[in-house]
Amino acid sequence: MYEINNFQNNDDVRVLDEKGPFTIIEYKKDLSVTPSTAMLSFYCNEMNVKKRQLICDLKNADITLQSGAMQWSVGNVNATTGIKGVGDLFGKALRGKVTGESAIKPEYTGNGTLVLEPTYKHIILMNTADWNGAVVLDDGLFLACDSALEQKAVMRTNISSAALGGEGLFNLGLTGNGIFAIESRCPKEELIEIELDNDVLKVDGNLAIAWSKSLEFTVERSGKTLVGSAASGEGLVNVYRGTGRVLLAPVDKAMPFNTIN
Repeated sequence: MYEINNFQNNDDVRVLDEKGPFTIIEYKKDLSVTPSTAMLSFYCNEMNVKKRQLICDLKNADITLQSGAMQWSVGNVNATTGIKGVGDLFGKALRGKVTGESAIKPEYTGNGTLVLEPTYKHIILMNTADWNGAVVLDDGLFLACDSALEQKAVMRTNISSAALGGEGLFNLGLTGNGIFAIESRCPKEELIEIELDNDVLKVDGNLAIAWSKSLEFTVERSGKTLVGSAASGEGLVNVYRGTGRVLLAPVDKAMPFNTIN
């Protein structure tokens, strides 16, 4: 048995969201400051730049994490590689190579509590049920998921979407039923949801952070002709076609994001 005090029940901590085995907490203020960092900490707090952490309750599900994300655990917590054989090892290594994610994501089992490293980015919980059981994530966003979800390297519809769209040829896809967590530069309140019903979404820039696996992704000219594209000033755009959802950030992921250490 164990008891955790002065953590979630701390006056400086509030719960942002809870889904399945996951709880997101946020520190209202950064109290660990010095005279030289006090001003920076004050303005960070005013602009919603705050520390956030993900807490995993293993009594509800086994959890798969991005490599290196764990900070501490308590109780009966066992870490495994999740590798089921040589073929599985090769597949995960290949998936990690082509998606840019860690090749081996540790899986945690047991009935204890697992706490991830704090981050100044925004942690967002999602349910694959809202994506018809299959979602594709933009590179570098994956943080944690229910281990029941199957991870796959999802190839772009055509090579042009990688070569011309400023993206890789593969992305991480999650399939099945369960909750997953991502790290985003933008808060959930600023993310734009687009529901497509046999329609087309065109995006100028790398703004999509997640989309339904059922959608076809290509890169096309913004106009029907080269002259039309030049006149519009947009050139090439990312195109999502079909039926499904797309989650858009208001700023391009390529813009610099300064973290606070």
